[in-house]
Parts: sequence; C-alpha cells; structure tokens
Amino acid sequence: MRNIEYMTIISNHLNQFQTYNICLKDPVETFTKALFYMLFDEEYRTHNCQFVKDTFLRITAKLKLEDGEETWAQFESQFATIREKLDMDAIAIEKNDPAAKSLTEVYLAYPGFHAIAIYRLSHALFKLKYFVISRMMSEHVHGLTGVDIHPGATIGDSFFIDHGTGIVIGETAVIKNNVKIYQGVTLGGLQIKKSLSETKRHPTIEDHVTIYANATVLGGDIVIGANSIIGANVWITQSVPENSLVTYKTEIKISTRKK
Repeated sequence: MRNIEYMTIISNHLNQFQTYNICLKDPVETFTKALFYMLFDEEYRTHNCQFVKDTFLRITAKLKLEDGEETWAQFESQFATIREKLDMDAIAIEKNDPAAKSLTEVYLAYPGFHAIAIYRLSHALFKLKYFVISRMMSEHVHGLTGVDIHPGATIGDSFFIDHGTGIVIGETAVIKNNVKIYQGVTLGGLQIKKSLSETKRHPTIEDHVTIYANATVLGGDIVIGANSIIGANVWITQSVPENSLVTYKTEIKISTRKK
C-alpha cells in the first residue's frame, strides 16, 4: 500500500512537466538495426520488410509526424541508390585498408562502414524533414561505433573511414568523392551560436583528400583543396589549396636513460 501511495506522489510531482517520448529510443534502435540488415541480407529482407515499415509508422505516429505512409514510400524508393553508394564505400575501404582481407569483412566487421551506412539512411530521412528520427538513428550508431556523423552532412561517393573512433562530422560539412578520414578527425564549427543555425558552419572537403588521425578542421568557409593530405594532429582554421601537404611538426627527443 505504501509503495502505491509513494508512486502516486512521485507521479503527481512529475506530471507538472512536459512529456517526451523517451521510450521511442528502443523502437528507433530496432528500426535502425533492421534497416541495416534489410539493405544487405535478402533472407532478412524477405521476412521482415513489412515489420520494418510498420515499426517506422509506429514511430512516426508517436512523434505525431504527418504523411508517414507517403514519407515511407519516398524513403523506400531510395534504398537501391543508397545500397549502390554503400557498395562503393565498402569497395573504397577494402581497397585502401591493408588490414581488410575481403569485402565480406568490411560489411560484417567494420565500424566505419556501419557508421557510413546509417549515415546514408538517416541522411535520406533528414532530407525528407524527419529530423528527430534521423538524429536518433545517428546517435544510436554513434554509441555503437564512436563515429558521430550528423545526418545533415553531405558526403559524396567512395567514402573511407578507418578505425573511426572519435570522428565528428558536423551538420553542414560537405565531403566530396574519394575522401579518406582516420580516427579522431573533427570537421567542426568555429563558433557555436544559435543565430548561425541556418548558416554553413562546417568545412568543405574536396575530392581525393586524406585527413589523418586527430586532425581538426573548423569553419564553414574553410575549403580543403582536392588531392591534399592533412597530417595527424593538425589544427586548421584557414582554407588549404589543392595538392597541399599539411603537417604538424613537433620535436621528439630520444636519449639513453641514466641508471
């Protein structure tokens, strides 16, 4: 009896606050995982296609989003194109990573590829103005892989992420084709102001650029020119011409220890 009274008091105290559908985290995670499986596994797709759609429609109903059926149809129509792009991403990873023994390994075991796959799916929903679902999808895979790609970012073909942990790619970043990014890279904004929400705040990375571990590139007007290499630990707040090599030089001394 006391437990019931106690819970009633707690409930009454909390009822004064705005309610949010926090429990949607679970179905969105289920939906995200099922989408990923459905793109690549024919048997799973055959048995679960309707389940994935129904889960999507339940989520949209809870979020009070309009035109769920129509949006699903538009989203579903993009699956083949998304799969084609992901196959190019997987080939780029297998081609550029000497540790990759096969494409199968990339599809099944690479966190960078997993992050790219969910980015491409969430980006399609972001473009359809389903912002909350797309962000929840990206945050789910962020937790799994350590890769934080905002679904609003624009990423071209044959994108290669190696290792991935700690990568941050902001909402208005533009990454063109055949770009390689290593762990810890940040493509971020130089200022954090709400008034800049409709402004390009993150850099543009041109074709065939490689950005090595823990490099930071900040600013919406920053362009990293095509065919450039950005070395590890570099901090960039100005544009870089094409065909550049940017490195951070520090002196490391090695000497014999005194006994």
